[in-house]
Amino acid sequence: MIYFLSDAHLGSRAIEKGWKHQKKVVDMLEEMSKDAVSIYLLGDMFDFWMEYYRRDRSKRRFEPFLHEIKSLVRRGIHVHFFIGNHDLWTFGGLEQMAGCEIHYHPATISRYGKTLYLCHGDGVMPSNWTSLYPKPIVKKIKRFMFLRSIFQSRFLQACFRILPPSWGNRFGYEWAKKSRLKELANPCPYKGEDKEELVLFAKEQEQLGNHHDYYIFGHRHIELDLQINASSRVVILGDCFQQFTYARLDHKGQLTLHNYEQ
Repeated sequence: MIYFLSDAHLGSRAIEKGWKHQKKVVDMLEEMSKDAVSIYLLGDMFDFWMEYYRRDRSKRRFEPFLHEIKSLVRRGIHVHFFIGNHDLWTFGGLEQMAGCEIHYHPATISRYGKTLYLCHGDGVMPSNWTSLYPKPIVKKIKRFMFLRSIFQSRFLQACFRILPPSWGNRFGYEWAKKSRLKELANPCPYKGEDKEELVLFAKEQEQLGNHHDYYIFGHRHIELDLQINASSRVVILGDCFQQFTYARLDHKGQLTLHNYEQ
C-alpha cells in the first residue's frame, strides 16, 4: 500500500493537548506501517518549522514524530515529505533528523500503473484565475501570493535564521496560531467544481494534455474525491488535526479516502 496524508500542524498553539495530538499522528503512521511500501506527507505536518543558525532545543517536542519517521525509514518504508506553507523553512535539518526524502516542488510519480501529481496545494491556481473571481477575492488571493513570495525569499529566510530560536519561534507560532483560530472560527468549505482552485488547476492540466490519473493535494483542510473526466480524479486529503483523513493506493491502482479511528 501507498499512503498519503497532510496538514497535521504539529505544535500548533491553537490545538489543545498537543502531546496527545502528536501521539495520535504517530499511532496513525504506525498503523500504516503494517502494509505500507511508501508514505507521502504532503505538507504542513508542522504548524511552524524553521531551522536557525543556532541550535533550537524546542525541536525536542517533536521527537516522537521524528523518531517514528526515522523508524519507518529503517524498516524499509519510503517516506517522502513535501514542504507546505507552514514548514517550508527546512534547509537540510529535517532530512537529517527524520531520515526522509524532502521535496521542495510538486512531483509526478508512477505507481501501480497510475500517474499521480503530488503537491501541498498552496499557490496552485489555474492560469486565468484573475478573471474567475470577483475583485475582493482576487485581492485576497494576491495578498496571499505576495506573502508567499516573502516567505520563499532566500534573502529574508537567511535574515530570519539569524534570530535566536526563542524569538523566531514566538513570532512564527503566534502567527500560525492566529491563522488556525481564524480557520476554526470561520472554515472555508468546498467552493464547488467551478470555483475550487485546485480542481480548476487539474482541469486545466488535462486540457493542456498533461494527463494524470490522480491529482492529490493537501492545504485546504477539506476532504474531496472528485472525478473530473473519464480517467482523472482530484483528491484533497483533509487534515490530521481534526478529521484525521488520509488516502490509500492499493496494488491495483485504486485510490480511496479513509478516516483514522484508534
